[in-house]
Amino acid sequence: MERSSQGLKLPEGMRDLLPAELAWLEVLEGKAIQICKNWSYQKAATPGLEYRACVEPDANKDDSLYKFFDRNGRIVALRPEFTTPIARMVAARYKGGLFPLRFCYSGDVYRNDASRYREFRQVGVELVGSGSDIADAEVIALAVEIMKVLEIRNFQLSLGHNGIFSGLAQEMNFNPKLREELEDGIARKDMVKLESIISQSELPDNAKELLLLLPHLTGKEEVLDQFKGWNHVPAIRRAVESLRTIYVYLKDFGVQDYVTLDLGILRGFSYYTGAIFEGYLPGIGIPVIDGGRYDNLYSDFGMNLPATGFAVNLGIMSGQLSDFEVEKVDILVYGQSPGAVIKRCRELRKGGKKVEMALGFVTDTDAKNLASGKGIAEVERVEVR
Repeated sequence: MERSSQGLKLPEGMRDLLPAELAWLEVLEGKAIQICKNWSYQKAATPGLEYRACVEPDANKDDSLYKFFDRNGRIVALRPEFTTPIARMVAARYKGGLFPLRFCYSGDVYRNDASRYREFRQVGVELVGSGSDIADAEVIALAVEIMKVLEIRNFQLSLGHNGIFSGLAQEMNFNPKLREELEDGIARKDMVKLESIISQSELPDNAKELLLLLPHLTGKEEVLDQFKGWNHVPAIRRAVESLRTIYVYLKDFGVQDYVTLDLGILRGFSYYTGAIFEGYLPGIGIPVIDGGRYDNLYSDFGMNLPATGFAVNLGIMSGQLSDFEVEKVDILVYGQSPGAVIKRCRELRKGGKKVEMALGFVTDTDAKNLASGKGIAEVERVEVR
């Protein structure tokens, strides 16, 4: 039966990976995981499928999960990220563990939204059980080192803090609608929308000025001086002090030049509570690195644990493939006796060679042409004895 035209297409946001593309992705993945292990992060794995209650605690939330029913009628979902599944794993299996825990991971995640890629490979880390600023600095420095080991040039990390906006929202008692609109305007740096919302609000002038300033507060430590007039708000004061401390540690790690403060960052996942950061590449409008502190997430799983981490979107970087080639086969083996050819291939493979076996009767000329076309350096003919 002939496939319909739809049978030749991929679902929106999905993609095939040809051998060279997959090989390049696996090279990136291997390098990233190795440097995580060098920093004492141990690799863990969680299932691609989770109960909705794990990855979407609020059943009424409008989200971008791929959801369906299992055969028992329970709602399950493809994982949209690794942070929450790892929190579930820790809560279920590490209740008596020695903290802090350091995990790294790699795998595909799935998001049913308007993104170009709705399935993509992530590599990331979670540092669980430490609420210190140095823990935030460690994961940020590690994110920088991963980009360096992947030989990604011209990348820049932007560092902010959720406590600044949330502290202002609490101090000014934003209603939920106003908070959502302001968050969206600041995160998108949509000044037209932001000015319209703020002008129609009844907020005091100093709050209006700060909200309009947030998207523009980028640079080094000096941008934190803009919050001197807000020291009376504990959440804002703590956030600013935390950023100053993290920035000093980043200098100690030798990565401060790669990091810019950006107080207009507001992360998409609701569980972020503290320092947050994003990594960008020139010409790519979405972050290739997402990370931050999430001190309240583990309470959803019955544990009171602070945590921080990040994920690198390798799918974006693997899409920049240019001249990368798959690893070549060492030798092509052919001959008139299939049994003898098979035997010789086995011998060569046991010796560590990558071997392609010619199928069926192949002439000397055919074998040379086949090897040349595939870039195989050596050809061996097996004689019948």
